[in-house]
Amino acid sequence: MVDLKGRCRHAVDRGKQLWAIADHIEYRLALEAPGEWAGPMVFEGAGRFTLGPLPEVTASRHTWAELSPHLPEGPARTVTAYERVVRREDLRQAEGIDPLMVELPLILMEWEPAYAVATYHSDKAEFPAPDLPRMQEVVLPKISPPPVDEPESSDALLSLTRPWTEESNGRAEAAIVHGDALGSIRSLGPSRARIAPILPELAMALMAWTGASGGAHGRRPGAAAGRYGAWWAAATLSGLIDEWPVPPDHLGEAINELKWYVWSDLISPTGWTLHLAVEDPPHGLAFAVAAVDAM
Repeated sequence: MVDLKGRCRHAVDRGKQLWAIADHIEYRLALEAPGEWAGPMVFEGAGRFTLGPLPEVTASRHTWAELSPHLPEGPARTVTAYERVVRREDLRQAEGIDPLMVELPLILMEWEPAYAVATYHSDKAEFPAPDLPRMQEVVLPKISPPPVDEPESSDALLSLTRPWTEESNGRAEAAIVHGDALGSIRSLGPSRARIAPILPELAMALMAWTGASGGAHGRRPGAAAGRYGAWWAAATLSGLIDEWPVPPDHLGEAINELKWYVWSDLISPTGWTLHLAVEDPPHGLAFAVAAVDAM
């Protein structure tokens, strides 16, 4: 298989478009082969058109001990390590991981959720979303509260859905207001909505799932990228971004001081959606984001 992959890559130089076969071989080796063959498939630029990024693919089936001796040096090696961390492997003592690349702990914190991770098969992949609670219909304020110019917070929320909006058919909006969660949702346009309070753990899981997803047609960044995006957004909304890399215990305490909500408009959602609202009571601020991507 490795020899065939190489032949298909070189065939492109002769005008024969066999790169798709090479991509599929890299994917299958990363997924199903022993670590000594799977590890070398994880390099920059590999698997561009596979079902998911190869660091995530190979980490979904192999432990760090199986992969580490065979992974090439470089960013993809570090991403693979963090994909194993998302799957609850403790890599604090592992070697050959660049600590400056991701700047997150090499272990899940007690306050972090069980992140939703992809399951890869030979011919398909599953990307389950976190389960949401039942929402209650509410009437939103008639007038939108005063907006707040806080571009860092807007950017942090919208960056979670960037593959949806830049590589697919998605659209996303964020609002920051003086007021509460209902006011922030009203600023996005709806006059009626459904809403439910959630725990910070579910909020982190939902943001991470969004940040990991490519939506309908975008390139999937992977669960490690999703976790990073969730930490960045949470630190920004909590006012801790100037401390980045934020001390994990500080962030865990800060997100518990915020009030988190999921919401939706009255139209049944289809495709990929992120509807999140957050209240910061001590500062009288509220944030909301609405993002949708459909086939």
